[in-house]
Amino acid sequence: MKKFLVLSTLVVSFSLTVACSSPPSSAPAKDGVTTAKEETKAPAKPTEIKIMTDFTITQPPGADNPVLKEFEKRTNTKLTVQWIPGSDYADRVNVALAAGDIADLIKIPDITTALFRQMVKQGAFWDLTPYIKDYPNLVSINPKTWSNTKIDGKSFAVPAGRPLDGGGFFDIRKDWLDKLGLKMPTNMDELYTVMKAFKENAPDGKKDTIGFTMRGSATIDEVFLGTVGMWKAVDGKLVNMYLEPEMKESLLYQRKLYQEGLIPQDFPVLKENQYWELATSGRAGITNETPEALFRYTMDQWKKDPKVEWTPMISLAPKAGGKPYVPQGTGMNGVLAIPKSVPEEKMKAILNFVNYGSGGEGLDLTLYGIKDVHYTLNDGLKVSNDKAVADSVGTATWGKMFSTPVVDLWQYAAGMPKETYQRNMKITEERAKVSVGNPAIGLVSSTDIKMGADYKKKIADMKTQVIIGKITIEDWDKYMDTLKKDPNYQKITEEFNVEYQNRLAQK
Repeated sequence: MKKFLVLSTLVVSFSLTVACSSPPSSAPAKDGVTTAKEETKAPAKPTEIKIMTDFTITQPPGADNPVLKEFEKRTNTKLTVQWIPGSDYADRVNVALAAGDIADLIKIPDITTALFRQMVKQGAFWDLTPYIKDYPNLVSINPKTWSNTKIDGKSFAVPAGRPLDGGGFFDIRKDWLDKLGLKMPTNMDELYTVMKAFKENAPDGKKDTIGFTMRGSATIDEVFLGTVGMWKAVDGKLVNMYLEPEMKESLLYQRKLYQEGLIPQDFPVLKENQYWELATSGRAGITNETPEALFRYTMDQWKKDPKVEWTPMISLAPKAGGKPYVPQGTGMNGVLAIPKSVPEEKMKAILNFVNYGSGGEGLDLTLYGIKDVHYTLNDGLKVSNDKAVADSVGTATWGKMFSTPVVDLWQYAAGMPKETYQRNMKITEERAKVSVGNPAIGLVSSTDIKMGADYKKKIADMKTQVIIGKITIEDWDKYMDTLKKDPNYQKITEEFNVEYQNRLAQK
């Protein structure tokens, strides 16, 4: 890969702080290790830490990885990392938990993981609540994120913190809009008009041009529902929006897109690379991704034709005059837990390791690697090189085991021009003004754990069948009426609301 711009260290004019301005780490000890408040001097013998975490690139770092060695050197540790592919991770975690084969530091993909919560209640994991105050980079994680990861009001895991705003949403070919004399859509009706114009005019001259790839199509539902997922907070209670008229509106909207050929006719079976082939081949003018991934996937398309301009959209309202919507993130990418089998002093050393990689120079190592090895500073910019790619540096590996809530995590990418980065940051600032989160993050229902998967699968299948016309909207209405009378399904709502009220009471 060619050298590429990674990150500006300047504070941009719209007052957002870039990733180099990461949370402050605590003062370094004489041996270079960042230690937490009241932490004793690092022992002469390195602390051995076994870690289980996920990765989401082709190859994970090896045992001789220079970033791993640098972490060991700076934190006085000896690391053994079990890297698991992200697609298999949730299943592998459950196997490890069930077998009692638990690493010293284990990434739990979701705080609602049933087996993890059961083991927490059995005393199998450290209650970290009394200790977190001594680790400044962990304290700096958003309080809302900490709240969303508590179990019975206590913190049994450290959130792998992420920014709340600036993540995935609709992206559009602005050059197509300009070519056709169209304005940026602000609501779903205008988005439909744009999709139709894209199909009928085929701005890139491709046969079978469509409007939207259907990647991240659940976002259509969310715009109509006004929430992330199925739960919406209304007058202090959680409402299951799948049972409300807004879901029906979303299905009818998507059915129209399907009937008019504005979305792929085979969307239910498309794979990841096929969504992007539609976008980068010039056959689709709208897709859905984070700003940084949007650039990564479309960079070659842009290099071949500099007139190509993919732009992240700020927000959309369900109707003209309606409330603008853009989703807010969960604030985390899983949580990091330490089993009670680990002695207390070692537990503190592990927290110190997580603290180091989550702020200051440790966060730079996490995200960008080693200075003058994986990147150089050029005119105040971090410029990465090919070795950063070869050594698997970044959020897809090391970032998985640390908190990386820098505000521009999803705004920059390899090879991105500075003006594109700055545009993305401005979009993020605008999104933050209207973003809506999931009020049920971290909440659980025992009935949902037992029966929820079957309900979710049936609902998902019904949605797809309505969109492609295999069943009628009346069939959907009948099924929703059945769910409204189903005592088990209604019990899920009741149990989520009990949990929600308990959370509100703890604030």
